[in-house]
Amino acid sequence: MSVPHATSGVCGGALSPLGQRLRVLLSSERVVGDLRRYFGIGMPPGAVAFTGSRFEYLAGGGGRPEFADRITGEDMVAVQTLSVTVPAPVALDILEGRPGVRMSGLLEGIPRDIDMADAEVSVLADGSPADQAWSLLCEQYGVNWVIAGKVLARKRPRLLPVYDRIVRCAVGRPPSFWLALHAALREDDATLHRQLLELRQAAGLPGTVSALRVCDVAVWMSHRALGHACP
Repeated sequence: MSVPHATSGVCGGALSPLGQRLRVLLSSERVVGDLRRYFGIGMPPGAVAFTGSRFEYLAGGGGRPEFADRITGEDMVAVQTLSVTVPAPVALDILEGRPGVRMSGLLEGIPRDIDMADAEVSVLADGSPADQAWSLLCEQYGVNWVIAGKVLARKRPRLLPVYDRIVRCAVGRPPSFWLALHAALREDDATLHRQLLELRQAAGLPGTVSALRVCDVAVWMSHRALGHACP
């Protein structure tokens, strides 16, 4: 993911544009209800949760220790719950070929079990293993930035976010979404990160749903409700 060489943070105590936008979106009265509806919590009999509610849970999750550093067939199915598909030839190469070997080497260099808010900016910067993994995926025929991001979010759900056209339409297009979100989560003594954890608790979601995923779902649900096509 092309990102500028910059330090994460906000000068003078002012909130970043992304931080301001997210605080407004996450302060809506509808957010807790949207989260519960998406993940199927407290729904009436016969109601169905969104398929994406299985993204982090399918087959025990993509970050479980024994499979954290390689992409599996279950990961390929998991990203389909978010309405994208890795083309079959690419999936086979990743599962059985040299791209998969390269990807595993890069995943080994990406920290596990750490929230984006607690990570050093270097973990997300241009040239980092995470950035190289994203670029490697995007080099594969038929894999775009949305698919690449969702695959990596499956492998490192606390560190790397889901970012698609709906979220981009809602929050804008910073030069690097990873770095912009990292700064927003850390600024003002990590207030935004704590807000996401509070929303998770208020919605009754388990701790296995990361703060990043709470953010993604809340923004996605709110913006799709507007009913317009996102570019």
